[in-house]
Amino acid sequence: MRTILFSAPYMLSPLDRFRPLLERHGLELITPVVRERLDEDEILKYAGQFDGAICGDDRYTARVLEACLPRLKVISKWGTGIDSIDSAAAARLGIQVCRTPNAFTLPVTDTVFGYLLAFARRQPWMDRAMKSGQWQKLPGRALHECTLGIIGVGTIGKVIARRARAFGMTVLGNDIVDIDHVFIAETGIRMTDLDTLLKTSDFVSVNCDLNPTSLRLVNSRTLSLMRPDAVLINTARGPIVDEPALVAALLAGTIAGAALDVFEAEPLPVDSPLLKMDNVMLAPHNANSSPAAWERVHWNTIRNLLTGLGIAFKEEY
Repeated sequence: MRTILFSAPYMLSPLDRFRPLLERHGLELITPVVRERLDEDEILKYAGQFDGAICGDDRYTARVLEACLPRLKVISKWGTGIDSIDSAAAARLGIQVCRTPNAFTLPVTDTVFGYLLAFARRQPWMDRAMKSGQWQKLPGRALHECTLGIIGVGTIGKVIARRARAFGMTVLGNDIVDIDHVFIAETGIRMTDLDTLLKTSDFVSVNCDLNPTSLRLVNSRTLSLMRPDAVLINTARGPIVDEPALVAALLAGTIAGAALDVFEAEPLPVDSPLLKMDNVMLAPHNANSSPAAWERVHWNTIRNLLTGLGIAFKEEY
């Protein structure tokens, strides 16, 4: 009998649907209570007790991975981003790390455009004013009048650029890797350095991976380059944005607003100044919200786990 540490929050609720399949393959489940993710110490409580893991953004550091040897063979991440897993250490220790690329590209893109339209057309603020008894016409912008800067022109960034073209927006991009010239010709995106993008854009969308080059990429210096009427949108990873620096920039009027789906600490602490700011839109790391997409990721996560354990996955399940 092999044991699985099963801690992916989105799969814990419908777990009874998956348990019979896993048990038929001789897999026992450890199902800890998870609010958002397991930290190092929480995983270490189970070190040496499991052969595979289905996880969310749990902190599988080198210390954790080493403690889980020799039993741990595979970590199957629910979703795309694996920045919470020390992949280099896993490779060195012979532990497979699996994920679902392109899992939530479309819902995340929809989320970005929801924020773009909300800030450009001022709908949430007019709705709030109307319901408080005010008849106040707020000035808005048409998207075709605006420039969108995309930090990270990867899978999601490319789809955002294509959508922006349909709205007639001017699109700037920045990435640490070269972007294919065919995509540039197709979309009309202008690749530029980060400083130019920040100085020029009405909206800045953060869509890069979290890695050593992007950690707190948006900080006091880079925020100071943005236009005072610009809005920052982050649907990527919280630590890409220096949160205290963002709070300071919002309070000082350095930028006009922010839309944040992700945060440095999740859940967002109840004493965060962001919760009291009228020029900020917040969501609980929910840009991936799509039951259809979740379903595909559920089964691919199970497939990856079984494959990593040398168990054939039959599609009829």
